[in-house]
Amino acid sequence: MKDFTIVNRNTPLLAFALHDGHWIDESLRGYLLLDEQGRAREEDPYTGYMIADLPVTTVVVHTSRFQLDLNRVKEKSVYAKPEDAWGLKVWDRLPHTAIKALHTRYDEFYANVWLLMEETIKEYGYFCILDVHSYNHRRESPFKEADKETHPEINLGTFYNKERWLNLCDSYNSFLSESSVLGHQPDVRQNIIFKGGAFAQWVTGNFGEEGAVLSIEFKKTFMEEWTGIADIPHVNNLKQLLQSSVSFLQKELKNRAEN
Repeated sequence: MKDFTIVNRNTPLLAFALHDGHWIDESLRGYLLLDEQGRAREEDPYTGYMIADLPVTTVVVHTSRFQLDLNRVKEKSVYAKPEDAWGLKVWDRLPHTAIKALHTRYDEFYANVWLLMEETIKEYGYFCILDVHSYNHRRESPFKEADKETHPEINLGTFYNKERWLNLCDSYNSFLSESSVLGHQPDVRQNIIFKGGAFAQWVTGNFGEEGAVLSIEFKKTFMEEWTGIADIPHVNNLKQLLQSSVSFLQKELKNRAEN
């Protein structure tokens, strides 16, 4: 199993699904303490599906975040202790050689993305990334929902973008808020639960003058996170929302480039 797939459609818009994967290498499974369902609850299933058909460059990670989390800094990308993983003990004495090999794969991913960013900026002069994730609606138990006041339906992480892109972030937040999800306008707020992870910080730290990262966290009301069963119409509605996002962002970015 390859770690990730990049489909380069040569556009200034890119979409990433960093936590879509569920695969654990066979050589590492003997050290793994979590069962399938325990891992799946904290992964971001269906995010790769949501971005797969977008007319943009896509990057989908196939391996589980519990093997290597590409949205953490390298030193924290292999969960060493329960505090790194929502109180979950992930590994039983994972060998140092295995951790070192995983860190090499981390570097390979970011080297590939670096080249992709350089190519995009050289071609267009700007970029925008849709960094698509999901987050838990019923983390504590199957019967207890997260507080709606503190857990918006869509959390938009924009905190690390440069000032020149903040108007774009606000415009995109408004676009999502005024859209329809299952017949209602979703509760969309910026930087409430998540501000953007290490990936967003890396991109904006290295390329932030040329573009923005919009880290989208869909609350897992689109699925039963304790069984993994998805509400397919809801998932497809979110997929359509991202499709509409592309058209919106293309116009916004073109206007910026021309003015």
